[in-house]
Amino acid sequence: MTAKLLEWRDAYALGLPEIDHEHQQMIAEINRLHESLDHNATADDVVDCLGEILAHISAHFALEEKNMRAAAYDGLAEHKADHERLLDELHTIASDVADRGRYDSAVLAARLDAWFMKHFGSLDARLHRALRVRR
Repeated sequence: MTAKLLEWRDAYALGLPEIDHEHQQMIAEINRLHESLDHNATADDVVDCLGEILAHISAHFALEEKNMRAAAYDGLAEHKADHERLLDELHTIASDVADRGRYDSAVLAARLDAWFMKHFGSLDARLHRALRVRR
């Protein structure tokens, strides 16, 4: 069995149970897809898996951005730009795997962990504080 790509960390938590649960589910989905790769996975298998991860993350971001627009959230542009940075990075990783036929799960895990730490702890925390104030 393949090891998990990411582990939920308390440092990711925003203290909002419904949002923390959604983020935990996103990480669990990334891990499920990653675990579907076995040691004989081809570069195409890895690229397909990364494509599924991208699709799930993109859907989460689209919903979050829709909610920000509906709330006239003033941090939308910065938040969306950070979403785009992660998506671009994942596309680059998938392209590298397709071009070179190599996949380094440790590099992907480190990049995702760093992004989640920064994004959840700053931009998502700010967003959800602002939305709580408006309720």
